[in-house]
Amino acid sequence: MSPVLSVKARAVTRDVIAEMLSKNFEKLPDIDQKLFTYGPVYFGMNAGLAGLLSNSLYRRALNVTQARVTSGLPMAVLPFLTTMALYNAAVSAPLLSGDLNCPSCAMLRGALVGVVGGGLYPILLALPVNFGLATKYNTALMPEKGNVMRYWVEVSRPVMRKMRAVLLLQAFFGTYLGSRHFRSYAKLAEITFRPGEELKD
Repeated sequence: MSPVLSVKARAVTRDVIAEMLSKNFEKLPDIDQKLFTYGPVYFGMNAGLAGLLSNSLYRRALNVTQARVTSGLPMAVLPFLTTMALYNAAVSAPLLSGDLNCPSCAMLRGALVGVVGGGLYPILLALPVNFGLATKYNTALMPEKGNVMRYWVEVSRPVMRKMRAVLLLQAFFGTYLGSRHFRSYAKLAEITFRPGEELKD
C-alpha cells in the first residue's frame, strides 16, 4: 500500500525528499537493500542472455559460422547495460526520489523495460549484426535492393516465434522486480515520513 505523505512532506522540495529517502536507505532490512541494489543487475543479465540467444538464432537462420566472439560480445553487453540503465531511469531513480507513488505504475514500467530493453532490443540488435556478417562472408543468399525489408521480416518471423517465451519471461521478471521495489520503497517512505518525525530542509 502506498504510504501517505503528510502535508508538510509534500511541501518539501523533491531534492530534499530524495536526500531524506537515501539517508534512510540503510534502515531498510538487508533483503530489501540487496534486492534494490542488485535486482537491476540480474535483470540486465537476463537481457544479456536474451541477446546471446537471439544472436544464436539469427546466426543459424543466416548460416553464419564466423566471428562468434565478435558478434556475441556486444549482443551480451549492450542489452545488459541498456536494460539496467532503462530500469534505473524508469523505476529505481523515480522511487528513490519520491516521484513514483503508484504500485501498478512501478510494475507496468518494470514490465515494459523487460519487454523493450530485455527482449525486443536484443532481437532488433542481432538482426543487422548478423545480416552484415552474412553479407560479408556470403553465407546466405542476399535479397535484391528493393526486397531487403521483406527479407528481414521473413528471417525474423521464426526467431520472434522462438523468442516469445523470453519476452514473456522478461515481462514477468520486470513486473515482479517493479512490485518488490515498490514494496521496499513503501517501507522506506514509512521510515522516512512516519508521524512525529520532523522534516528538515
